[in-house]
Amino acid sequence: MELIPEALSQLNDNRINSLTILAVDCKHGKYDATVYFDKTNMTEDELKEVKIQLKKINGTLKAYCLRATSWYKCPDFKFVADDFVQREANLEKLFKQI
Repeated sequence: MELIPEALSQLNDNRINSLTILAVDCKHGKYDATVYFDKTNMTEDELKEVKIQLKKINGTLKAYCLRATSWYKCPDFKFVADDFVQREANLEKLFKQI
């Protein structure tokens, strides 16, 4: 969870170096990891571009994680856009109304 934002922040692409990572779900013995990022305030075109760029840097992320840890193998990252922050804000707004 800590390594992915750290690795993204070192990239020169402004579309992805400031993404908010919400959660990382490792499965199958660390061979696959689903990374959830915040898509709040992104248009559909921006979201599409971000997903393309994230797919391209998968190898770079894996290399960074291997250097930063003593893992033998790094998981393949699958990035999923999530609007958790927006949903949470909506829930808080509803609770205030109640």
